[in-house]
Amino acid sequence: MLYWTLVFLVIALIAGALGFGGIAGASAGIAQILFFVFLVLLVISLLAGFFRSAR
Repeated sequence: MLYWTLVFLVIALIAGALGFGGIAGASAGIAQILFFVFLVLLVISLLAGFFRSAR
């Protein structure tokens, strides 16, 4: 999922540099959403691993 976040971030940077503001904004928004989903899943995974090893 982090891979797709970076892909959309690169698309946003390239589109922004070429003057495509709408595409850049949409790609940046998608990248931001994917990044936060990645962070939530990371925290859940870390907590699950912690509680599993605590048994």
